[in-house]
Amino acid sequence: MSDRRPKPSALRLVGDLATLDQALYEAVTVTRTPTLDTALRRLSAAADHSKLSFAVAAGLALCGGRSRRAAALGVAAIGVASASANILGKKLVRRPRPHRAVDSPFPGRHVPMPDSASFPSGHTASAVAFAAAVGPALPAAAVPLGLLACAVGYSRVHTGVHYPGDVVAGALLGTGSAALVLAAVSRYDG
Repeated sequence: MSDRRPKPSALRLVGDLATLDQALYEAVTVTRTPTLDTALRRLSAAADHSKLSFAVAAGLALCGGRSRRAAALGVAAIGVASASANILGKKLVRRPRPHRAVDSPFPGRHVPMPDSASFPSGHTASAVAFAAAVGPALPAAAVPLGLLACAVGYSRVHTGVHYPGDVVAGALLGTGSAALVLAAVSRYDG
């Protein structure tokens, strides 16, 4: 005799979110965007190991003063986000990467599939952490860096290595990492 009791609402919600996550990923993978493909593949690759954020940090550091402090805060936030995503998040959740069909309609948009787990997106966590830590210290950089972080996150879905939910989780982790760094520095300064 089967158990026909309804699932608790929390389990239904998780199932619905997983279904939505898969549907969003699939919608991106079948949408033809040849103009974006090359740019997003390059952006995703430039964000590997936070190279893009470190390059921005180096430029800010050369400016001195508040810019140098902002760069240091951003780099510290990357460290917290990267460690949290890669040492904790990916090891605890172990979500498999998205499946790429052999007959994918747009294989030219793909970047190499990482060996690590999919959840959360470390690229997104680090890019958002950098932007969220630099922004309060250097308000003129907040919007451009925030837009860049969003583009990095989307590029990870577009290039086929993350589900949208991984990117959202990475963004939340990055925001929290920046908040932690800013609170620690504020406490030390105060």
